[in-house]
This record gives sequence, structure tokens and C-alpha cells, in this order.
Amino acid sequence: MHTGWRRRSRLLTAAGAGLVLAAGISIATFAAPGSHASSMSAADQTVAKTGAKTGAKTGAKARKMTQLTGPLEVVSVTPSNGARYANGGLPIKIVFSAPLAANSPMPVLSPHIAGSWRVAGDAAVFTPTAGYLQRTKVTISIPGGSTGVAADGATQQSTTPGYGYLASSVKETFTTGWFSTLRLQQLLAQLGYLPLTWTSGAGGSVSPGNASGQLAAAYQPSQGSFSWQSGYPSMLHSFWKQGSNNMIDVGAIRAFENDHGLTMDGYAGSSVWQHLLYAVAKSQNNRNGYTYALASKASPETLTIWHNGHVVLHTLANTGIPVAPTADGTFPVYLRYYFQVMKGTNPDGSKYSDPVYYVAYFNGGDAVHYFPRYSFGYPQSLGCVELPWDSAKKAWPYLTYGSLVTVAG
Repeated sequence: MHTGWRRRSRLLTAAGAGLVLAAGISIATFAAPGSHASSMSAADQTVAKTGAKTGAKTGAKARKMTQLTGPLEVVSVTPSNGARYANGGLPIKIVFSAPLAANSPMPVLSPHIAGSWRVAGDAAVFTPTAGYLQRTKVTISIPGGSTGVAADGATQQSTTPGYGYLASSVKETFTTGWFSTLRLQQLLAQLGYLPLTWTSGAGGSVSPGNASGQLAAAYQPSQGSFSWQSGYPSMLHSFWKQGSNNMIDVGAIRAFENDHGLTMDGYAGSSVWQHLLYAVAKSQNNRNGYTYALASKASPETLTIWHNGHVVLHTLANTGIPVAPTADGTFPVYLRYYFQVMKGTNPDGSKYSDPVYYVAYFNGGDAVHYFPRYSFGYPQSLGCVELPWDSAKKAWPYLTYGSLVTVAG
């Protein structure tokens, strides 16, 4: 029956640029990286003290090796300036024309995210705690002048202005790419929202708690393979497209959104990705299992429901009469009621107001529900899939949000 309910979809906006996945902390977090490189370790201090005791001859040789011939220069930046599809989970590396001083000021990132800079010879490397979300424009500000990035030994050459320091500040930008649909499918399968199992390949496994590794894999998926769980019909198999958007993905995303209190639109925006990565880190698997329903218009009309690869219900059903047919196609359940009074207009123009139970809407005003009839198995409804009381009562717990319902003529 038609009730006027209509699906509304909204795209989710990015909830934050940086992501942290760990127990007891928020999903999105912002923190300014330190303006200087990490302090020298105890081991480095021991090496430095040992070097100081090697004698004047060795010290003179060391000073000669760090002799500078001009201002410090930026040789390369990774990701490169203007890059449009960067992997936001990987480290950022800036290579200079000479080794850097251990206490040199470090570049600044905008938006700021949690992580740390370190000096590695002639490079400054930023390792994020997690990384940047998709489609984030990042600006790298590299400070110059006498208070900017300094080469090792620059302070010993103050008699020559500019030598050993970056002559002037440098700004470069890059934009992160889109998260991978293939990785989305891998994670949904891992959490039990797909009727498939994903097995990582050699070296392709990422620890659930490895935030930066998980985010990097969101841009560049791990190697592995999918396999179908046994028991599902070929009709469901036909919808699957590995690495591409498909109806099975839409249903799974809706189920995940409902479980995590998100707007159910079947779209994997930044908010869905944040919660998805957090769910992987916390092992928050799908507790409802996977359900698929097939309403057949072949005589006699039936409804069959599979749950976790097993047929849990096969019953006679009624679909829509010719003037108000049940549309063919596959749709995810988007609204559920234990009880509802359905109201609408009959084909003859009269109004109806019918109390019904165990209602699961899947396409506009079309729903699977109980309706009192003397018989079942042929078109009698105004678009809904009607079931006897016992069948509707058994079907309703399985037809959870996101469950796919196929109507086949």
C-alpha cells in the first residue's frame, strides 16, 4: 500500500581533516605539530659525546664536512606541489640541499593534525598519527630567514648572511584523493555487512589499531580476494561489482549508518568513513547478520528470505494489482514499524485507513507487512508485499535497515 512516505537522501560533509583511531579518544582530532624536530635521543647524545672526544683532528674533519657554500634550498617535497590525489595517510617528506640542524624549526601544516616531525639527514619528515581525510587541501609552510629552517653548522657561519638558512619562506599545497571503493568493500566485509568474505593477501593485512596504516589503505587498498558465503541465490550474486559501486554496497552502507546513528542515505561520505575506520579499530561487527529477500511475482506469488546464507522463510505473498503494481527492482529497507495505520486512496477514489503490523518499507510507499486476507499467492495489494500474520511476524526481525528486497516479475 502507498502511504506517502518517500526516501530523502543527504550527502554527508567532512567532519574533520584528521583522524585518530584508538580506544578512549574521539574520532576526529586536531593538533598542531611541533615547530621543532623531535629532541635528540639518549643514544644520539652518547654518540655526540663520543664524537667530541675523538680529538681535534677528527673534529676539524667533521666541521669541514658540514661546510656550507650558500643558502639552504628546498630540493623536493612529497607529496609534490599541486598534487591532486595524494595519499593522506602517508608521511610528508621535504628534502633540502644540506643536512639539517637537529634543533631546526620545522614546517607547519594546515589543517593541523596530530603527528610529529623529525630530522633525517637532509630531510624533514612528518609522520601523522592517522592522516588526512579524503579531498582535504593541505598547505605546507616552510619557514625561511634567520629564524627559519637551518642547516647543520649554520650558526658557525653567521659572518656570511643567509648561508645555511632557507633564504625565504616557501609554501606548497597538495590535495588528498578519494577513498577507494574497493577498500570500502573490504572493510564492510570484514565487519560482516556483506554476504562475502575478504581475505588479505601476503603482506596486505593492516592491524585494526594501526590508524595511519588503515587510513593509507583507504586510499590505496591492500591486496586480497573476496569469496561468496555459501547459500545465497544467484540473483544476489548478480548485483556484486568488485571495486565499483553497486546495490549490495548501498544496502550495507545503510545498515552500517543505522547501527552507528548516522543519516541513512547509502552514501559513504567522510562521516561514514570516520565511523567505519573507528569500528574496525574497535572490532564493532554487524550484530544483525546479513539478510536478503526475494519477492517473486510468478504464480503463486511468494517471498523468500535468506539470512546468513540460510533460507529462514518461504511463504505465499501478495503483490500489487495491475492498476497499482509493485515495482520490479532491488531496494534497501529504509523504514520499519511494528504497527502502523496505513492511509491512502483506492483506485476508485475512495479513501482507506488500514491497521497493519510488521512493516518494512523498501521502495517509497511499498513495504513488506501483514495484511488480513482470506488467501495469498496472487496480486491483491496496492503495491505492497502482503504476508499472512505468522509469516510477517517471522519476516520482520530479519528485514532490518539496509536489507535488500528484490521484486522480480
